Amino acid sequence: MDCILETKQLTKEFKGFIAVNNVDLRVRRGSIHALIGPNGAGKTTCFNLLTKFLIPTSGQILFDGVDITGETSAHIARRGVIRSFQISAVFPHLTVLENVRVALQRTLGTSFHFWKSERTLSHLDAKAMELLESVDLQEFATLTAVELSYGRKRALEIATTLAMDPKLMLLDEPTQGMGLEDVDRIRQLIKKVSANRTILMVEHNMSVVASIADTITVLQRGARLAEGPYAEVSANPAVIEAYMGSAQVELKGAH
Repeated sequence: MDCILETKQLTKEFKGFIAVNNVDLRVRRGSIHALIGPNGAGKTTCFNLLTKFLIPTSGQILFDGVDITGETSAHIARRGVIRSFQISAVFPHLTVLENVRVALQRTLGTSFHFWKSERTLSHLDAKAMELLESVDLQEFATLTAVELSYGRKRALEIATTLAMDPKLMLLDEPTQGMGLEDVDRIRQLIKKVSANRTILMVEHNMSVVASIADTITVLQRGARLAEGPYAEVSANPAVIEAYMGSAQVELKGAH
């Protein structure tokens, strides 16, 4: 298997509490890989370790075959590991186009030119519009981000993530807090932008996971409980037991 990301015995301990426990993760290049599990399973902690917002207690992280365990979050981002967060992270009072253009400034190879005339960035407009078209936001280009619906703000965040030219996109709860219409929009959007890219996502919505994930890793109490395609994982007795109650019904009902 051609892995773009691999962890070996990845562990994070907080004063005696083991949040991530010897996790071996292999993300296949060009796939959509979902990380799921009950609340408190260690999913977001795992994401924080992969992007070096947290330092592992032990274990290894390999990206494109290179050990990146000791690298900073900035170095990892420059390698092409780009993350979006549970909450929308856009500039609310910039236009939709300007938000994407700010992200594209990275391609200039220089620091952000906030002190220069806006006209010096106009050569990025065509690329910014192309990215907005990829997430179906071209008609909202002149609106300020604060005017967008919650679901479209998340679409804008995906556009700014794409502007960073990611080799690996990490999406943290991309459909959290959305109504059904927005969930479906983001589901289709993730599937669309996954062409020629690799996506690792934490997601609670099992219908989203069932419909777009190639591989699913289930965490429980910080450890890997199961891994495989949705049909296999959702039928695993240990997974069903881990979810319990309403989540168990959701797992079965997402087929």
